Amino acid sequence: MDHSILTQVVQDFINQNISANITQLALQKNPFPETNWTLILQQIAAKQKAITKLPSWFKTPNIYYPSKVSVEQTSSEKTARYKSDLISGKNLIDLSGGFGVDDFYFAQRFLNVTHCEIDIDLSKIVQHNFEQLGVSNIECISGDSEVTLTNLNKSFDWLYIDPSRRNEAKGKVFMLKDCLPNVPEKLDFYYRFTSNLMIKTAPILDITAGLSELQNVKAIHIVALENEVKELLWIIEKDWIGNPKITTINLTKEKTETFSFEWNSVAVAEYSEPKTYLYEPNAAIMKSGGFDWISAQFKLKKLHPHSHLYTSDTLIEFPGRVFAIDQIVPYNKTEMKLLGNQKANITIRNFPDTVENIRKKWKINDGGNCYSFFTTDVNNHKIVLLCSKL
Repeated sequence: MDHSILTQVVQDFINQNISANITQLALQKNPFPETNWTLILQQIAAKQKAITKLPSWFKTPNIYYPSKVSVEQTSSEKTARYKSDLISGKNLIDLSGGFGVDDFYFAQRFLNVTHCEIDIDLSKIVQHNFEQLGVSNIECISGDSEVTLTNLNKSFDWLYIDPSRRNEAKGKVFMLKDCLPNVPEKLDFYYRFTSNLMIKTAPILDITAGLSELQNVKAIHIVALENEVKELLWIIEKDWIGNPKITTINLTKEKTETFSFEWNSVAVAEYSEPKTYLYEPNAAIMKSGGFDWISAQFKLKKLHPHSHLYTSDTLIEFPGRVFAIDQIVPYNKTEMKLLGNQKANITIRNFPDTVENIRKKWKINDGGNCYSFFTTDVNNHKIVLLCSKL
């Protein structure tokens, strides 16, 4: 941690260039020879990323940023706030502290938080930043988290961990057992210090695969931000027996969309041809696989078992995109020729072609106010739904 970065003149320079092009700025001569120029540029690039992702950090003076990659990989404040609202208690230990965004919000729900980070320099940076942010109930400990747990030798209400998805031998990995640390293998060790765990994993992890590796999973939260799934949260309770509750959450600027169902429970979907309105589930629901539950809970008809589009004659509030169906077009050469040389936003669902090929084949340009869904209906007919977004 280079403290010269925190001098007033350097901080003023960083703030004055917050909108600068980093590549062009790098060509200039360093105005502060006593401070590493690359490090200054790194601070600017990371702070640019923090404008929308970490507004509390961005607006706080004298924040020291790690690499831009570290800022990109950390939780956003919105997702951190969401996960902190799920749990509370006297004390929590975070075994993979990183930049500390999650712990900043955990500290508002727990009396004491322990931030473990194997990178000594990053641990110092985080401790400095917590002081700037006015947080006093977080203890930062650098070193191996297992050693820290063993040395502390006390019980915690909650243990939080975000396993690294990169393995030195295997590169990028997709199974929990291949992450670092190997959480499935170490569960019994963790249970010596807590009865409750929250595990954060990447959205690419398959839920069925995760459940095959983990035991005592009480709940899974699929968290999306602006319709992009950012993380899966696995709530584990020692000795829990039963099906986990699946909760999907989509955090948007306008609203928060939620949907829940019980894993392995049975729901019966009903089917029909397209009606007046069309419903497309958000990305978190698509990740959950609770497609029949959508039909059952919202009393909507599915277009086809594999299309994952829904329809109704009465407009309802729905966790996803909603459209008015303006026209139903059979997918054949005669009808499709009429759509050529027009603009449309194309989505494919259970359809044997790609968006790129469809645009090229039928000369459909991108954009406009028409939303075209190329899909398969309940009678296995290929159709195109021309819609207006509501």
